[in-house]
Amino acid sequence: MQTLRFDSSDLEATEAFMSRAYTPMRIGGRPRDTRARVVRTATERISVDRLALDFTMAYDAGALDRITLLTLHTGTLADITGGRDEVYGPGESFLITQPGRPYAGEVRAARYTVTMFDTDLLTEVAVTGARTRGPVVLTGNRAVDPAANRRLGATVAFLRDHVLVDPDAGSLVAATAVRHLAAVTLACLPNSATGEEPDRVDSRDAGGATLRRAVAFIEDNAHRDIGLADIAAAAYVTPRAAQYAFSRHAGTTPLGYLRRVRLGRAHAELKAAAPGATIISAIAMKWGFAHQGRFAAAYRDAYGVPPSATLRGTDA
Repeated sequence: MQTLRFDSSDLEATEAFMSRAYTPMRIGGRPRDTRARVVRTATERISVDRLALDFTMAYDAGALDRITLLTLHTGTLADITGGRDEVYGPGESFLITQPGRPYAGEVRAARYTVTMFDTDLLTEVAVTGARTRGPVVLTGNRAVDPAANRRLGATVAFLRDHVLVDPDAGSLVAATAVRHLAAVTLACLPNSATGEEPDRVDSRDAGGATLRRAVAFIEDNAHRDIGLADIAAAAYVTPRAAQYAFSRHAGTTPLGYLRRVRLGRAHAELKAAAPGATIISAIAMKWGFAHQGRFAAAYRDAYGVPPSATLRGTDA
């Protein structure tokens, strides 16, 4: 994890920092107290910034090359890109701009979170079919409904407040959480993969051989950062065909099966571990489970006992 901090009341310094951290931009507006604070936590594929502006900042910015989500906590943001006049308020999570397009607006004495991740993650996690052309893209800025808005905001908050700040979180935990955010983004914002019709080629490819290839790949690579696109590629089919194969022949999804395998590996390590020298959370994080409560619940559902019982050797 990498951490970057910025705190200044100098508008020129703030403009220079914003231009380095995001994209070249000009800022202005009606400043009184011009203090700006930014704390960035980042990995290779994602950055999450907490920002606090004590003034109204107008901006005219160049294009961003990543998916950039903004969650407002206090204050407002007015988006005037291309003649629009969209105003966002506290509690809203939204796409600030389409990748590759300049954007402009005004942030009004706000506290907010900016989350940026690679655009190709959307295609990696999307359930696309044989007729899909090109990468998956977001087609709207606002969440599809209030529940989706809350879900997107909660996912960003968990990643920001628990995963990226935990020094014990391993690379698999962070990578899994980032993929989850990308999947939630697709579920919550309008996108080009929504409403794709089933494809006969995908249906034909969703046979037992596809399932066996996918299962073998998952079993051999559960310790690595893999997702739906990797599983499908290993089985020589589209992501949608892989989904069909697991649904028809295994009663689950590819990622559901991956979680089951990782849970099994965690179970095996707990059984073999020495109670006094092993921390349950460390094993959970090793296998990609960042949320300890959810790990414990999934473990109890699978094995009928809490992880602590297995570690103590009392689960027989």
